Amino acid sequence: MTSSSVPAGEMPTLIAAERRELANVLAGLPSQAWDRPTLCAGWRVREVVAHITMPFRYSTARFAMEMIRSSGRFHRMADRCARRDAAASPDELTAALADNAAHPWKPPGAGLDAALTHDVIHGLDITTPLGIDPHLPEATLRTVLATITSPASMKHFGVDLDGIELHAEDIDWSYGTGPPVIGTAQNLALILCGRTLAAGQLRGEPGPRFTHARPT
Repeated sequence: MTSSSVPAGEMPTLIAAERRELANVLAGLPSQAWDRPTLCAGWRVREVVAHITMPFRYSTARFAMEMIRSSGRFHRMADRCARRDAAASPDELTAALADNAAHPWKPPGAGLDAALTHDVIHGLDITTPLGIDPHLPEATLRTVLATITSPASMKHFGVDLDGIELHAEDIDWSYGTGPPVIGTAQNLALILCGRTLAAGQLRGEPGPRFTHARPT
């Protein structure tokens, strides 16, 4: 079961709520937490927040200029800009998120469901390693899961799910067939986006494929 029942008119409300919730989490972090690693390889909390807020801080012209400087390679541009912009203070980065909760940004060629998914996954990139549970609404989780199990998204992330069923333990949702990987909906969303979780966050025989080994 992969569909989302959220009407398009409710999507801005979900997006704004997600951004405000993450801004509240960030506002409560001690300063040293901003230098903690996230699930985005090579990025600390500050780089991830700089990336999330880039669409609010850059004009179309500046975005185009940064893409030209990176020879049209978005991932190279995003990494370079996130590392540079991470020098801003935590207060500045948090304000850029909180002040733009209602910003209408959408990823190029995509809709508001993709904007919500972008914010949710990167928010989880931050909160999951910090041991913070954001308690995402079920409507948000279902929208994200429906978005990242689309053919385009599955091709983009390239996660090998052959012969595996993903089974959420907190909502009525599953994907695929085969031996189950059981976890929270938000953790399953993360592995669908190519993230590797800490040992013990998934259950089922195939689970270790998507987690780090326990330290010995």
